Parts: sequence; structure tokens; C-alpha cells
Amino acid sequence: MKSRLAASIALSALIIVGATGCSMISPQATTIDYAASDGANVPKSGPIEVRNAFVVVDKAGTTGNLVAGLVNTTSSAATIHITIGEGAGQSVRVPAQKAVSLGGDAEQPLRFEGIDAKAGTTVKVYFQSGDAQGITYDIPVLDGTLHYYSTLVPTAQPTPTKTPVAPAVEPTPTPSETPVG
Repeated sequence: MKSRLAASIALSALIIVGATGCSMISPQATTIDYAASDGANVPKSGPIEVRNAFVVVDKAGTTGNLVAGLVNTTSSAATIHITIGEGAGQSVRVPAQKAVSLGGDAEQPLRFEGIDAKAGTTVKVYFQSGDAQGITYDIPVLDGTLHYYSTLVPTAQPTPTKTPVAPAVEPTPTPSETPVG
């Protein structure tokens, strides 16, 4: 009788250890960093962190708006330089201990011209902040198909209109009544 009791206790202990032991060697999913949305979190390189970055392109895929969260966790303001493809880069100043949401309520997304990216692909974007070397990272490209991104699609920039200017009229000299002699 005692041996049955000891055997059942030992078997119960083995089942408990066997059933819970896999969590001892498996990584916990809650400890893994990931982008919880459609964008990508860029590995930290410099004082400014780039979170949930993605590019929303127009139908042609030649103009795109970079949407991202920029977070400065340092005690000093910092600037981040961002370049897509071979085009001109842009800079954003992020105050100390603050976040800037490009494409959020208060900030506009960064507009980049001359990119060649189609929705559903990725585009290489270079991020550099502080004294860090910088990092090139593949950022997802989206379009306005999803209604909540439709307001982020780049629109055509208004072309400046030329206002015709009348030619300058020079005054006509009037003859003087006194002869010059």
C-alpha cells in the first residue's frame, strides 16, 4: 500500500515537472521586442529611437511619407537625419526626454520625392542621430488601401502660379520751355 502511494506521488511529481519544464528552456514571448503595428522598430543607433516606422506611397510609388515615432530618452535635445534612397535627406529635432510622432496629430509625416517603392515591399532608409554611425534598415511600404492610412498618402504639391507682370513703363521726357543755350 505504501509503495503504491509512493509510486503515485513520484508519478505526479514527474508529470508536473514534465508539463512545466518546457517553459524553463523556452523563451517567453512577452520578453521579445517587436513592432505591434504595420511598421518596423529600428535597432537603436544613437540617442534617438525610431519606432513603428513605415512609408506610405502614392499610386506611382515615387513619392512617400515617412510615418514614425521618434523618441529621445536622453537629457539633451538631439537631431536625427533620415534619407530614403539616393534623394536628399531630412532632419528632425527631438527635444530631451520627449517623443515626436511623424504623421501623428501634431506632426506631419516627412515627405520624400523620387523614391521607387511599391506598396507591399520594403525600402531602405538610413537613420543617423547623435555621434552614432547610423543604420540602414528595411522599412515597410504601404498605400492608402486601409482607410486609417488614407490621410497619410502624399498628395500633389500645389504648383506655384505665375502672375503676369506688366512691363515697367518709363516716363517720357517732356520738352522744356526754356531752351538750353
